[in-house]
Amino acid sequence: MNRTLTRTGFIECLSPARVGRQRLESASFPAPIGTAKQAAEKVGLVSGHRFSDAASRRLSIAPLGAEVISTFSAASEAVPCQKPIYKISSTKLKGPIAHTRTVAAAVLVLLAAVLAGCSNGRETASAAPETVANVAVVSAQMASVPDLVEAVGTLRAAQTSQLAAQMMGNIVEIRAQEGDRIRRGQVLAVIDEAQPRAALDRATAVDLASQQEIAAADSDSSLAEATFKRYQTLYERKSVSPQEFDEVKARYQAAQARRDMARAGQAQARAGLQQARTALGYARILAPFDGVVTERKADVGTLASPGMPIFTVEDVRRYRLEATVNETDLRYVRMGQQVPVLVDAVGDRELKGKVVEIVPAADPGSRSFLVKVELSSDPVLRSGLFGRARFPRGERSALLIPRTAVVERGQLQGIYVLDQNRIVGLRYVTLGKPSAGQMEVLAGLQAGEMLIADPGSRELSGKKVESH
Repeated sequence: MNRTLTRTGFIECLSPARVGRQRLESASFPAPIGTAKQAAEKVGLVSGHRFSDAASRRLSIAPLGAEVISTFSAASEAVPCQKPIYKISSTKLKGPIAHTRTVAAAVLVLLAAVLAGCSNGRETASAAPETVANVAVVSAQMASVPDLVEAVGTLRAAQTSQLAAQMMGNIVEIRAQEGDRIRRGQVLAVIDEAQPRAALDRATAVDLASQQEIAAADSDSSLAEATFKRYQTLYERKSVSPQEFDEVKARYQAAQARRDMARAGQAQARAGLQQARTALGYARILAPFDGVVTERKADVGTLASPGMPIFTVEDVRRYRLEATVNETDLRYVRMGQQVPVLVDAVGDRELKGKVVEIVPAADPGSRSFLVKVELSSDPVLRSGLFGRARFPRGERSALLIPRTAVVERGQLQGIYVLDQNRIVGLRYVTLGKPSAGQMEVLAGLQAGEMLIADPGSRELSGKKVESH
C-alpha cells in the first residue's frame, strides 16, 4: 500500500549565477522531464537536492511532482550563493509508485548534471586568459632623489594695508568694491563732511581777521616809531621834558608789542586753517598705493569712527609665502637662498622663490620659525593660497615609477602589476611626492617588479600581456 508525504522547500542557487529567461511560473508542473530540462537550460538552476559532483554544483534539482508556489528572482538578475529562486511543494509517495518516481528523479538528476557540465566548462577546464599586445611594461627601480625639507605656509601680499576712518561721521558714498583695481590717491569712500567743512570756514575767517589785526598793528607801530624818533631829537636838544619823552617811548614799545602779538595770532590762525583742511581731507578715504581691494567692511550709512576699518587693499604685484620651518630644520634655510615653491592652485609648475626674511623668534607652541619667501610675479597668485617651499638637505633613495602608470579608483591609487605568468592584477599602493614625471612609491611595490607603464582607461585585470 502506498503512502504520501507532502514537503515544501525552495529551489536555490548553490553558487553565484545569473537567472536566464523565467520559464517556471507559479503553476504546477507534474514532473515531465521536458519541464525540468527547461528549468536546467533556461534558468540555469534546478532544485531539490545538492550534489557533490562538480558538474552540478550550480544546480538544485526539482523533484518529480513538484509544484511551484512562488518565484523570488526576475530574469537576468544576478543571484548570489544560496539565494532562493522558487518555492515549491512536492508530494513523495511510499511504495512501488514511489520507487518508479525515484528512478525517474535519478534520470532527471543525471540529465541535469550533464546539462550543467556542458554549460559550466570552467569547472572541468580552465579558460585561457585574454592576451593583449602593444602594452609598454616597465620595471620599478630604486633611484637617488633630492632629499627636501618641505615647509608649508600661506601666500600673503608683500604689501597689505587696512584703511580706517580718521574722523567720526556717516559714510555717504562707497566708490570701490572687492576686486576693483585701484590707483594711488584714488577716492574709495566719502564721509559726511559738513562738520569739517564748517570748521574750515571758521578757520578761514580767523585767518582773515588775523591779517587785519597785523595791518592795524603795523600801522600803529610805524606811527609810534616815527613819533619816538622826533621826540628823541627834541629830547637831545632839551626841547621836551623827560616826562614827555618817556611817554612817547612807552607808546612806541607798546605798538611794537601789539604788532608782534598780531603776527603770532596770524600764525595761530594759519595753523588752525591747516588743521581744518586736514580734517576735511579725512572725509575721503584714499588708496595708499596701486593694488586691489580685497575686502570692504562698511556700507553707505554706517557711522564711521576713528580707527574703524573700511577697506583692505593689497599690492598684487608681489607676493610672499609665509612658511613655518621646524626648529631642527632651520639650519637648512639661509637668507637670500633660492628655493622652488609649489602652489596647488598653479598646478605642478614650480615658482622661483627667494628667502627674504627669517623671523628670529620661534613660536613657543609649535617650536617653529616663520620664513618669508618672496615669489616671482605671476597673475594666478592670490592671497590665502596654500604653498610649499622646498629646502634641499641632500639625497636619498626612492622607488620610482612613471606617473602615467598610476590609475585612480575613487580616493585610491593603484597600478597594474604583472605576476610570473605575465597576468595583470590591479594593486593599490601608497604614493609619495612626484619628481620630474615620476612618482615615489612608499608601500605596496617592490623594486624589480614589472608594471604597466601607461594603462590609460583600459581594464587590464586578469589579462595576459605581451610587452613590446
